Amino acid sequence: MKIPPSFYIKDDVVKIARELLGKYLFTHFNGILTGGIITETEAYAGITDKASHAYGDKRTKRTEIMYYKGGTAYVYLCYGIHSLFNIVTNAENIPHAVLIRGIFPALGEEIILKRVNKKKLSKEVTNGPGKVSKALGIHFSHSGLSLSGDKIWLEDKGIKIAKNEIKITKRIGIDYAGDDVKLPYRFILKSIPGLF
Repeated sequence: MKIPPSFYIKDDVVKIARELLGKYLFTHFNGILTGGIITETEAYAGITDKASHAYGDKRTKRTEIMYYKGGTAYVYLCYGIHSLFNIVTNAENIPHAVLIRGIFPALGEEIILKRVNKKKLSKEVTNGPGKVSKALGIHFSHSGLSLSGDKIWLEDKGIKIAKNEIKITKRIGIDYAGDDVKLPYRFILKSIPGLF
């Protein structure tokens, strides 16, 4: 069952980032269904977060989607090469978002391997935000899609995550963010018994 819209409009983006661990992310493009278990996330707390694209209430053509109601895909192009998939959270006009940094492939593994040009499945196949989007066929043109639709969505399949299975660290690749570099907004799932 799809995660309901109410999940995404809660006001604590850091809590949402943590709660997304263990959820399933699915895509369905051109009749091809792929998916994986979310294993790594980073929270971005909008206009007060120096690491956020919306810091200082910066509304541009690119960031406008961050101001949509929670439950919207925000996909941006990084270095002109990688599409990075984020989930917009909170109410409309509050530009919070969670970057999906890693998944564990769980559906359509052969397609995923073909997309990332690998021969064998492992956590390393999808352990970066660019790799996640490539594996699942997510493109920056998908920015703005509703996560309640039939192209990109999330499901909760009841995986229970123990506190000691979550590693919490500062975010990476945001050296421009001053003191906000140190915020403990990155969540990594160490393992799921029986899966990885």
